[in-house]
Amino acid sequence: MTTSTNPQADTGVASPADVKEPPTGAQFLESLRDGRVIYFDGEEINDVTTHPAFATSARSYARMYDSLHDPKRRDVLTYVTERNTRTHKFYKMAETKDDLYQARDAIAEWARMNFGALSRGPDYKAALVASLAADADFYGEYAGNVRRWYEKVTDEVAFVNLSLLNPAGDRSKRPAEQRDVYMHVVKEREDGIVVRGARMISTGAAFSQVTYVSQYIPAGGLADDEADFALGFFLPMNAPGVKFIGRGSFESLAKKVGSPFDYPLSSRFDESDLGVVLDDVFIPWENVTAYRNPQTVNGLFSRGFAQRFTFHAAVRTAVKLDFICGLLLKATEMQGMSGFRGVQAQVGELIGLRHGIWGLNAGMIADAHPGPGGYLLPNTEYGMQWRQIYGETFTKARTIFLNILAGSFIQIPSTAKDFKNPVIRGYLDQYWKASKGTAEERVKLMRIIWDMFSTEFGGRTEIHERTFAGSYEANRIETWSAAEHRGLSDQFRSMVDECMSQYDLDGFTDPSWSAVPWTTNAPVAIQ
Repeated sequence: MTTSTNPQADTGVASPADVKEPPTGAQFLESLRDGRVIYFDGEEINDVTTHPAFATSARSYARMYDSLHDPKRRDVLTYVTERNTRTHKFYKMAETKDDLYQARDAIAEWARMNFGALSRGPDYKAALVASLAADADFYGEYAGNVRRWYEKVTDEVAFVNLSLLNPAGDRSKRPAEQRDVYMHVVKEREDGIVVRGARMISTGAAFSQVTYVSQYIPAGGLADDEADFALGFFLPMNAPGVKFIGRGSFESLAKKVGSPFDYPLSSRFDESDLGVVLDDVFIPWENVTAYRNPQTVNGLFSRGFAQRFTFHAAVRTAVKLDFICGLLLKATEMQGMSGFRGVQAQVGELIGLRHGIWGLNAGMIADAHPGPGGYLLPNTEYGMQWRQIYGETFTKARTIFLNILAGSFIQIPSTAKDFKNPVIRGYLDQYWKASKGTAEERVKLMRIIWDMFSTEFGGRTEIHERTFAGSYEANRIETWSAAEHRGLSDQFRSMVDECMSQYDLDGFTDPSWSAVPWTTNAPVAIQ
């Protein structure tokens, strides 16, 4: 593939017949049948598109690919590159604020298809490849690889997973002290490198086509003497030596104990989080973006990726809060509670939290600033604020539901089968009904709320939403550090200095106030 100097421009001259269209849902599913090795429940899985732990969730992603061909959605979701390929708008490196507005709308359109539940869709990693490409020269001799992979992923709307986290190991030790666990290079060859180690919490990996592997060390990054660990590369999911080990499947659990009526979210929106084992895996040079270079690896987040991934996350979580607000409104109305002042106050608080996330989103665009390559980045400070508050926002939303609904979504029938038994249904229809809804309607709504907040799926969701953008402490330290380095803290201090300079032990030093006699008896002349 030829690398262009501006690999993302929309020329606007391609005829429909010339445009290479993105994959359909069926083509996406077929791409997952690539011989990858996934271990789950004591067995090796041959095909995630048919296995009961993954198959329905795989269709949720396939549905997103099909939407790229939907005439009602295509103009919102896609643009045509100068290579005459149609792709999702977030792959475009923003040159104007309008590009960011259009990216926001495209992200939101996909998020609404899963009610904000899928945090790691294909568009999420558009944040990665576009930030890499905008800053390609930063990657030195691997700049060509960066640009080529950007074009490949963009043109194919490829689902790229991200593997950055090391195993827990011993947190008190540095990577070099844990070579048996942490990913590192073990051999350099003429045609590439061989790596060994493991990565953790690769969300969405079961449904990805490629994973981008690098390092994220929050406490200061990699040191200069840790070059063996300073790697970055694209890795096909079926590369020899790559093994994936999955956590429990909420989709599988839903199928074993209930139905979509009982588990309307976990039955189809289980992203899957996999551990990745790299068992002496060969990486050809053309897939490498960083090699034995701590400065390059440490720069991944600060040079565009952090701004772009928080932008995506802020849109997706704002959509999710729209859905959560709708759940609370419908639940309180159905149960005759919406007229209570205390309930209205808590519903208003939740809606206010929703406004706050959408407001940060708007600020990221309105105050966007130039980044590497001269492309626009969403505002850094507003992105950091999203990282600080959203985890607690989601937990606060859960608390509001608990406060208002109390046991309403606990005492719900065991499964949908209860409604299919005429004897049981008779009791349910009489005693489980709501003031503004039948028993079936009420239970159907409460099942969504229960799945959102209280099932295993709900528990994982809360942990994920609180931590996927960084730890509680790290996010706040990064906000402090950025304020120091970007001059914001100096602005804050200078305001205090100005205030203190306006008076001393003898009184006011500014003529605006010093001209007034300092006495409680003398009249003050009216100017």
